[in-house]
Amino acid sequence: MQRRAIVAGAALAMAALPIITKAQSPTRLRKIGVLSVGWAYAPIRTLYQDRLRQLGWTEGQNCIFVNKLAEGDVLRLDRLAAELVTEGCDVIVAIDNSAIRAAQRATSKIPIVMISASDPVGNGFVRSLPQPGGNITGVAWDQSVEIMGRYPQLLKELVPGLTRIGAIVDPGLTGVNAYVDAAGDAARKLGMTLRVAEVRKPDDLKPAFAQVASWGAQAVFVFGSPMIFGKREQIVALARQRRLPAIYVFRVAVESGGLMSYGVSTEDLWLMAAGFVDKILKGANPADMSVELPTRYELAINLKTAKELGFTIPQSLLLRADEVIQ
Repeated sequence: MQRRAIVAGAALAMAALPIITKAQSPTRLRKIGVLSVGWAYAPIRTLYQDRLRQLGWTEGQNCIFVNKLAEGDVLRLDRLAAELVTEGCDVIVAIDNSAIRAAQRATSKIPIVMISASDPVGNGFVRSLPQPGGNITGVAWDQSVEIMGRYPQLLKELVPGLTRIGAIVDPGLTGVNAYVDAAGDAARKLGMTLRVAEVRKPDDLKPAFAQVASWGAQAVFVFGSPMIFGKREQIVALARQRRLPAIYVFRVAVESGGLMSYGVSTEDLWLMAAGFVDKILKGANPADMSVELPTRYELAINLKTAKELGFTIPQSLLLRADEVIQ
């Protein structure tokens, strides 16, 4: 009887071996791709990866970050997107419209998480915000181009008698023309004209500001793009050299000495995107994951720069500002 019990126990132990072996096999490292024209802002990258770590995704333990950065060259995005597909990424995080479009062309199967998407429905990235309906979801910078109407209005409050606005625009950003048109329409309704200086690469920045100055622009609206974001300090310096009051779409430009910004917190967008990555890696279907929109826009003003340029910030603007840098 005792021998039979021993044999039976041994048989059970042998049967359990495959289960034990399977449980102890190494965890497959999930590949999290990032596609960008030029994402290199270290604090945001750290914030994003820290958030994923809090959600249970640690590089080298259960995930790998595969970063494909085009270094300012939009034409490289299609090749880099194809590499992310070939390398077997489980999810692709695409920063801005140009990267989203390249990822969309590269795959209809791998989930794509948008960051800072502009007019995602109008650009054909998703069917609708509540029901994306495909392999793309994520975080939009806005819902539509109408947000552009705020920038000429803020500049008009800042600059008495403003009639001419220069716009610094990266034409390589997918869908940017609709935003330029919306800003131009808003400017005209306020009795102003808006003229565009295009910057396709960093070397275009200095000539663009010279062009804006030659038009007699009294203020500058700097549109957003990864290339412009990466060169924000140079852009801020050029605006100050020309003594042009400028408004930006990202707050860090004001922290770098820019006069004023209005837009979504870039940090918030990346934190929201990390949540999408986490859910997708845990089995969620992007087709059913509603696109998220920012809950607030921030107005930031640099008083030191205003004083340097000889501007007094109206009390109406100061009372609405979320951040005032002394």
